Amino acid sequence: MSDGYSLRPLGEVMRLDIQRTPMFPATTYRLAGVLNAGQGLVAKGELDGGDTEYAAMNVLRVDQVVMRKLTAWEGPITVVPAEFDGFVVSNEFPTFTLGPELVPDWMRHVCRSPRLWAEMKNRVSGTVQRRKRLNPEQLLQIQLPIPPREVQERIVEVLDAVDDQVAALDAEADVLDELWWALGREMAAEVAGDATVPLASFCDISGGLTKNKKDLEQPELVEVPYLRVANVHRRHLNLSEVATIQTTRAKADKLRLHAGDILMNEGGDKDKLGRGHVWEDQIPNCIHQNHVFRVRVTDQRFDPYFVSAWGNTFGREWFETFGTQTTGIASINRATLSRFPVPDIPLSVQQDWAERLGVVVETMNTLRSQASSLRAIRASLVSSLLEQSITINIDSAELEM
Repeated sequence: MSDGYSLRPLGEVMRLDIQRTPMFPATTYRLAGVLNAGQGLVAKGELDGGDTEYAAMNVLRVDQVVMRKLTAWEGPITVVPAEFDGFVVSNEFPTFTLGPELVPDWMRHVCRSPRLWAEMKNRVSGTVQRRKRLNPEQLLQIQLPIPPREVQERIVEVLDAVDDQVAALDAEADVLDELWWALGREMAAEVAGDATVPLASFCDISGGLTKNKKDLEQPELVEVPYLRVANVHRRHLNLSEVATIQTTRAKADKLRLHAGDILMNEGGDKDKLGRGHVWEDQIPNCIHQNHVFRVRVTDQRFDPYFVSAWGNTFGREWFETFGTQTTGIASINRATLSRFPVPDIPLSVQQDWAERLGVVVETMNTLRSQASSLRAIRASLVSSLLEQSITINIDSAELEM
């Protein structure tokens, strides 16, 4: 930081400035909340002044900074955009007016900086983690590099350009997501008159490993990676964090996943029942937990990728209909999964549908990955610009490293 802009406490460039409005019965107020990680504000609906215990609430004004005192270590801080001008928040949300040295849009980007969240986290007080608070005075003590206004404006241009590109990638991916569902509906309509066969008639369906303390007492235990519900998503597998577990060698051998196995979730939210993807042997000797079904195709007349696509599209509504619901948790059992109807259509037709749907998913995943990479670059770019390890040519807004 020694080569960057000079550090100044926020209290020198902005001030606590709270406008209160009384709550009157039969009067409607627009209520807002502050999202974590500097992600902005969210509209929380309309509030009748007679339906709240608060005698008065804080009013949001455009270009002010607003933060949530409670759980401030999660970075709930942002700059109020024009569309939220006049909304109200509770006393937990103090507001601050920026001084003339700060460009509001620059401060909006700073609010999305991990550096600021870390400073907020370091200053929270309280004994219970989820009840720790950051008082306004503590926020104003935080010291940050404050560039000149003209540099702030150029930084905004650069970061807005990155954000625009991220938004464009996300929008393209969203369109492809809609296309994937549309193709799924088209596929279901095309095969609607064809005969179906139950999944168990051409697949071996197996539950996964159930944790058992007695297993740990057995000799020659092996430690293997295993997939949980959190790893198994509709159309893809998230393998960024794969847990390991100790079990007997016999169970590890029996449950080992093979390339082409279809993974389908047993439980969770009702709209997530049966979701999954095809295992491609990404991790050697991997097994699965008991809440994930392994579906192994044993009849070469059926394509695993088609069966998985059918389960993710047509199956979503089918599993919602035939799954069971307990308090907060929905599930399907092996018997229900066994009778899941799959179209008995020619293999070439199955492969054609699987390929069409797969191309859409592959392209969509590429766009999501590019957007994720840009977000990571953006996060480091904010810090680098503040510390002047990257500088901006003010005349052309070009970056210099």
